[in-house]
Amino acid sequence: MNARDNSMFGAASNQVADESFSLPRRRFFKKSGALAVAFSLAPSLLNAQAARPALPGSLNNFRKLDSWLAINADGTVAFFSGKVELGQGITTALTQIVADELDIDMARIRFVSGDTDRTPDEGVTAGSLSIQQSGTALRFAAAEVRALLLAAAAQKLGAPAESLQVADGTVSSASGGKATYWELSGSVPLGREATPGVKPKTAAQHKVVGKSVPRRDIPAKVTGGEAYVQDMRLPGMVFGRVVRPPSLTAKLQSVDEAAARAMPGVVAVIRDGSFLAVAAEREEQAIAARYALSQSAKWDVPAALPPMGPALFAHMKTQRSTDSVVGKKDNPQAAATAVKTLKAEYTRPFQSHGSIGPSCAVAQWKDGKVTIWTHSQGVFQLRGDLVKVLKVPAANINCIHKEGSGCYGHNGADDVGLDAALVARATNGRPVKLQWMREDEFGWEPYGSAMVMNMSAGLDANGKIVDYTHELWSHTHSTRPYDPDGSNLLAGWHLATPVPMGPAKNIPQPSGGSDRNAVPYYTFPQQKVINHMLMDMPIRVSALRTLGAYANLFAAESFMDELAEAAGADPVEFRLRHLTDPRARAVLEKVAADANWKTGDKHRGVSFSRYKNIGCYVAAIVDIEIDRASGKLSVPRIAMVGDVGLIVNPDGIINQLEGGAIQSTSWTLGEQVSYDNRQILTKSWSDYPVLTYAEVPKVKTTLINRPSDPSLGVGEGSQGPVVAAIANAFARSSGKRLRDLPLAPARVKALLA
Repeated sequence: MNARDNSMFGAASNQVADESFSLPRRRFFKKSGALAVAFSLAPSLLNAQAARPALPGSLNNFRKLDSWLAINADGTVAFFSGKVELGQGITTALTQIVADELDIDMARIRFVSGDTDRTPDEGVTAGSLSIQQSGTALRFAAAEVRALLLAAAAQKLGAPAESLQVADGTVSSASGGKATYWELSGSVPLGREATPGVKPKTAAQHKVVGKSVPRRDIPAKVTGGEAYVQDMRLPGMVFGRVVRPPSLTAKLQSVDEAAARAMPGVVAVIRDGSFLAVAAEREEQAIAARYALSQSAKWDVPAALPPMGPALFAHMKTQRSTDSVVGKKDNPQAAATAVKTLKAEYTRPFQSHGSIGPSCAVAQWKDGKVTIWTHSQGVFQLRGDLVKVLKVPAANINCIHKEGSGCYGHNGADDVGLDAALVARATNGRPVKLQWMREDEFGWEPYGSAMVMNMSAGLDANGKIVDYTHELWSHTHSTRPYDPDGSNLLAGWHLATPVPMGPAKNIPQPSGGSDRNAVPYYTFPQQKVINHMLMDMPIRVSALRTLGAYANLFAAESFMDELAEAAGADPVEFRLRHLTDPRARAVLEKVAADANWKTGDKHRGVSFSRYKNIGCYVAAIVDIEIDRASGKLSVPRIAMVGDVGLIVNPDGIINQLEGGAIQSTSWTLGEQVSYDNRQILTKSWSDYPVLTYAEVPKVKTTLINRPSDPSLGVGEGSQGPVVAAIANAFARSSGKRLRDLPLAPARVKALLA
């Protein structure tokens, strides 16, 4: 990605958060000495902002320095970020950036993230964009604040600013004079706009950026501290549970509310249309009351779900769709005549996030205002939908991110926030902790859409691809809050006066949604990518980590191996002959060297992608083992090489890439949601087996550091390469190709038989 500021962390200043369809409707500025105030931008203000010089990253939209940083009199520094910790280590990486630019110890830094009353609205924490957007803004804001503090110190100490030295916030002159940031902060008000042209430190000047420092979020998680929203305890708190309908379109006919109200500890029973919930003094009492309500509830359950299995994919091709052509290239003069043509179809089922801990939120109403703590990836977007459903102004809703156990996509975090708010409205000011049950999480979180990919290509006499087509059918991959045309919070659909969901939309290229990574990164003279986005959503779908990239790369990189075989070429060499980007070639060549790749290797597969064609580069080589008697595949080893530009925290990057590889392995070897024509059947771990600890592969990851290039996010970079490498390894090992996910034992056994 080309950065306007040409910085190491640079991201295009007009880039919006991934999985959003427009610029945020609200801008958020911290006022000096007071809490920040959100307001809608009038057209005149938008025009005025457009006329101002561009600033890097999210700083362009939130231009006040005190939107990002506060120098406190107690010797600490606070930074404010709209990006939130999801287990990816972002708060640690952002702390490293701030510490380096301000020349302070990391221990002095406090952070506030994802709080609608205090932080900038940076959209959704998604798409591997946090370092590019928030990290860039904080880097440049901190560099300017440091310059302002040094200017104030120079005046106080009577020495040129360029001659001063800073060590952990203490500024020293050659004559021995000293002044601290905390002493100087009163004379450096930060309620001013950032200015263009400030130069942050070079990579050679970094002291903590580029190093593996301990994660800030880990200690509480391993010592029994308050790490997650599930751990929260507030005075007078009660516990809530929801009784969900059997299906998306089911309607509640009757229920015995009186019996539940009479149960021990029950504080409130809430029924509003088909929304049914309970609050109780103790958690086990809430669970018991929920069970009683569910047993007495009578529902009308239409037969409205699509077919399952192979029939699903034929059915998808007949559904109402919005069709578009992306990535078209037509250069017949550069293309030789195809002497061999290949076609193949690949499929992916509906898949779940499989979060280990069910979604949870805490809510409290006080004086007509509600505060909600939840593990939402977009607290401002959540608030936008809450305004619609709760019918209260945004100023009366404060959404605060509190980490939850499992996310990486749009799971139940936003929905449970509304659940908690609806239940808390009936408890006379007492806070409510509402946690979903396991069957709620499996049955009601939005899934990653099922997909069909039809591939075709022509090879010339020299074994090069001269014509390439990738055609796909998929539901949308983003129904997050805050859709301008509806509400995407689950309970809102089931109220007596419902707020219906917004219509299906696709994220535009270059990021893409269903067509993410469908446009080839290889160089072909002629190509065409056709996206059929299905408009009806009988099964709830939204963002699952990587969106469409996982399935598209499964198809595209599997097909590259099939084409290599047809050309009589080694799969690594075949990819290299179609790659012109030297960074892409470098990761592929490096992983081949690291894994000691040999042309005749069996039981191994290779794959490559550049995430979204604008993000990090990842190449993977996977070893597999096949138990032919049971059909079970196992992945003992994965080798990966990643190029993420400037490395902020090597350990954090490796954790992200390896975590993605392991998650992809689990998806690939067995994960799929089951249902019949009326309801979801996946309700427990026995219905949805995930990779066990004993099955986790050994992963060796090598990073290529490019300090002069912008940092690129990594959270979703490895899933696509790993699924295709597994499929390619199976084909090389067995001599047979599986084109339908997952590569589950029954499917493998049937093919090998």
